[in-house]
Amino acid sequence: MMSVAANKILRGRSRGVRPMFSSGLADRLFSSSASSSKRLEGKVAVITGAVGGIGEATAKEFVRNGAKVILADIQDDLGRAMAAELGADAASYTHCDVTVEADVAAAVDLAVARHGRLDVVYSNAGIAGAAAPPTLSALDLDDYDRVMAVNARSMVACLKHAARVMSPRRAGCILCTASSTALIGDLAAPAYCISKAAVVGMVRTVARQLARDGVRVNAISPHAVPTALVTRVISETFPAATAEEVRRMVTRDMQELEGASLEVEDVARAAVFLASDEAKFVTGHNLVVDGGFTVGKDLLRNPPSFA
Repeated sequence: MMSVAANKILRGRSRGVRPMFSSGLADRLFSSSASSSKRLEGKVAVITGAVGGIGEATAKEFVRNGAKVILADIQDDLGRAMAAELGADAASYTHCDVTVEADVAAAVDLAVARHGRLDVVYSNAGIAGAAAPPTLSALDLDDYDRVMAVNARSMVACLKHAARVMSPRRAGCILCTASSTALIGDLAAPAYCISKAAVVGMVRTVARQLARDGVRVNAISPHAVPTALVTRVISETFPAATAEEVRRMVTRDMQELEGASLEVEDVARAAVFLASDEAKFVTGHNLVVDGGFTVGKDLLRNPPSFA
């Protein structure tokens, strides 16, 4: 049934009155296909850490929204199977150890060679590292170096090689997975928290320079999501907890927002928005997907009760 607003516009046309919207805009507003359009139609993306968790959910959401995706990961068998599932025209898999700059460069070049362009690079690969040490003096710097190599240095490589391709075209979008741990200290092991804080710093450092090349750079900071990585960390932290107790801790006990639980698809949809033309003027931003967790905390954990 046609809306009242649409009827008024059409009546105005029939009387020779100038409509308040151009016919093109009116058609878009009242077209049944407007809401079903694919938000990434024609775009080509590279996603690191694409096989599992947030990366997998994002790759599937990108393809669902019309993008062609290069799945970059080190899980070769799973990656090839995932590419086959998504379809040869929509997805390709490439082995990519993000700590090896040449692998990152090759993933970017594959996108251009296969599809003739590159619109989005989502630097998502990450590791948790070892459990938090009892004291800072017990911090294992070898573990710290491994975490920083995967979570921070690799994102610099992604930024570098994405810019290499995007800046000459004067268009593109680069996304980096950070974390709520970048905003509140001591939520996880020091190496992990530091690496994710570095990601937000990187985005803000390069966003202005790349903005002058027409390239947008943004971070996404999810809170705890029940991925294999997160549940493993929680299980190691609370070894006596059952699998169901661990899942409840991640999905409810560590959350603030009532009536909803954070899922990988929520992060994927945030990535779709930032990668789409709907976010064409958003850059240098850290989109926090945490259900309000980092907004604030109770002043007192156990406030005294008064009669």
